[in-house]
Amino acid sequence: MSALVVDTTVWVDFFRGRSLSRLEQALHDGDVVLPPIVAAELVSAPLAAGERRRLEGFLRDLPLAPTPIDHWFRVGNLRSAAARRGLTVSTPDAHVAQVARDLGGAVWSDDVVFARLAAKSLIRRFAP
Repeated sequence: MSALVVDTTVWVDFFRGRSLSRLEQALHDGDVVLPPIVAAELVSAPLAAGERRRLEGFLRDLPLAPTPIDHWFRVGNLRSAAARRGLTVSTPDAHVAQVARDLGGAVWSDDVVFARLAAKSLIRRFAP
């Protein structure tokens, strides 16, 4: 598998105990890449100190997507391309999508915006 960019929606299910064997396998294989915005979204949850430490430790072990300034230019360009196709995409969602594009990978998310981006051939979407 190429890079798998896992969005916040999937991580929330995973951390709540949902059995996601495909995610566990991708983690084992080293295919999961973490967009920085997803880390920020996850740690923004109201967590006890011990839970926060465990979550941060888990996230630190994942490969972090590189996000130099050119990445952010591509995020803006993706939002513009989506708008020309009638889609409104938030900057955080465009960042997640662009990480997958930069790495030649796919986005795994339950958020409908990613399904719409995939339908317009703007990203590849992982569907387990």
